[in-house]
Amino acid sequence: MTRTTLSAAALAAASVFVLAGCSATTPENAAAADGAVQVVASTSVYGQIAEEIGGDAVSVTSIVSSLSQDPHSYEASARDQLTVQRADLIIENGGGYDAFLDGLIEASGSAAPVITAASFSHDWPDNAGHDHADETEETAAADDHDHADHEHVEGFNEHVWYDPHTMVHLAEAIAADLTELRPDDAAQFEANLADFAAGIAGLESELTAVSDAHAGEGAFATEPVPVYLIAAAGLVDRTPAAFSEAVEEGQDVAPATLLEALSIIDSGEVAVLITNAQTGGAETTQAIDAAEAAGVPVVEFTETLPDDTTYIEWMQENIQALAAALDS
Repeated sequence: MTRTTLSAAALAAASVFVLAGCSATTPENAAAADGAVQVVASTSVYGQIAEEIGGDAVSVTSIVSSLSQDPHSYEASARDQLTVQRADLIIENGGGYDAFLDGLIEASGSAAPVITAASFSHDWPDNAGHDHADETEETAAADDHDHADHEHVEGFNEHVWYDPHTMVHLAEAIAADLTELRPDDAAQFEANLADFAAGIAGLESELTAVSDAHAGEGAFATEPVPVYLIAAAGLVDRTPAAFSEAVEEGQDVAPATLLEALSIIDSGEVAVLITNAQTGGAETTQAIDAAEAAGVPVVEFTETLPDDTTYIEWMQENIQALAAALDS
């Protein structure tokens, strides 16, 4: 997957000018003065989950926060580096998805603990479990500060936020780290975690209902973004891997692969086609046109959180859109 990041040296040099232009009354400093835990998240998805768990005890900054921004090609700035430098807790996706954040951590010299969402996926290589509370200090330190394994992992789908089960384990990790940073608010974090877990349970119940009605039906995803949700809904991913990988990388789809993909869409084996609303290309357009010609419903998903929407609400909307398409 192609990533664009600033070098540590460039970020460090540019940050001098940003630091010179920042006064003592910046929002970040004001939050710190109030004692809030400064949380920095790579995207608004993780920032919103941190807000749900931390409540008014945290001040959250999401580096990628707009639907117009593509996390795959995000170019980090000196101001982003300054934000990371001030962080008390950092949340990233990992798996090569948001490599720009690793560059920012290195350039800023941040020693803040880092929570990596991908490591809580059951599909993460060598995943030994999800019990964050039982980590040894040595293991936790290695997980928090060793970014050597955060490059793209061959064969691993890094879009883990589309797996609600993984997100509840991420939320547990956030609550645990916030409790260490601000133990007086442990009861608040625990209560907020329970509410979030209840919301996840609701999503999983809705996915079970979709699976009960449509298990075994085919789905075609122009990119691998929603594949975890497709699997949780009991659907079978019919997309040729070479097609979705090429589209995600912004590369041309090989003619033979494109013909295979269009044939699958037209075969009657696909009940729904899912696209990424934040990216596109000629091959994606051809897949959509083929689906519409074959009477296959098309659903759009995004990679980042819509404005004024919680993670739970967003996933619920996605699940409902998927169910409606399958029922149509």
